[in-house]
Amino acid sequence: MRALVYENPKVLNVRHVPIPEPGEGELLIRVRRVGICGSELSGYLGHSSLRKPPLIMGHEFAGTIAGLGRQADKFRIGERVTANPLHSCRSCDMCVGGSAQLCAERKLVGAHVQGAFAEYVVVSEANVFPIPESVSFEEAAYAEPFACAVHVCRLSGLSANDRVLIVGAGPIGLCVLASAQAMGLHDIVVMDLNPERLRIVRELGGVAVSNQQELDQARPKPGFDVAVDAVGAQTTRLRCIESVRRGGRVVFSGLHEADASLPVNTIIREELKLVGAFAYTPEDFATALSRITGGTCSLLPWTALEPLEQGEACFEKLIRGPGSIAKIMLVV
Repeated sequence: MRALVYENPKVLNVRHVPIPEPGEGELLIRVRRVGICGSELSGYLGHSSLRKPPLIMGHEFAGTIAGLGRQADKFRIGERVTANPLHSCRSCDMCVGGSAQLCAERKLVGAHVQGAFAEYVVVSEANVFPIPESVSFEEAAYAEPFACAVHVCRLSGLSANDRVLIVGAGPIGLCVLASAQAMGLHDIVVMDLNPERLRIVRELGGVAVSNQQELDQARPKPGFDVAVDAVGAQTTRLRCIESVRRGGRVVFSGLHEADASLPVNTIIREELKLVGAFAYTPEDFATALSRITGGTCSLLPWTALEPLEQGEACFEKLIRGPGSIAKIMLVV
């Protein structure tokens, strides 16, 4: 099969590699669409401890069932599917309690095991979801990033009247915007420095701001009820804390910088609620796919499709500046 192989920092090549064999309880999926995630950009640059060459990355994907492992009997050959790429032990307290993303044995397709930047990928049958004919492969491949957004919204405790700030208009920030809107929220403020990404925010119906002055004008008088950091830098984390009201909630989802200095006394005196949001639960993934299927969450108008052979060029484009697109998906 053809596969886009990460061979060294800033080196991706299409190679012919053996088709993987599904094991017990596993399925072989013929990949049709696979998105490029920001975490994979870090891997491509050599900045990820999870992604070591040689590796086939790719974890946001959709396709059709091409093979069945032993005791895999819930799907048929040719069925259209997407998959939760986060595998877990399914037996520890975290998994049993519904938080499989916190399993100590978790493994991510495209990081710990070979991924979907290839014609075929193997995943656990328990992680596979059928998709109806009415949903395109592109839409279904958005289930994973939208699951991250669903998780952020759930942990933030959103209610319909909340005023929300999202710092960062990358793919996850845009997915959080669309997910919050699907929950009935309006006038969501999104801050970013990229004017083309802010154009997407406005087209989605969000309030776009690019600097502190514009943020001050958009900020409700007591402060935002919820602020989401979808970047992960010292400045963006601090901005979220400074922008919420007393008793407000802050969700950290960006992983750009490992450490940050935060105003702990302010957090204590104003009783701010800070929470980290990592990946998603199985329930979040199902919710995301349900919203995509129902047509309430979509970034398709801002999605670019490129052939697998252009993979390295696509990575370079995203690093230089994505322009007015939310995501590049590779056609396999």
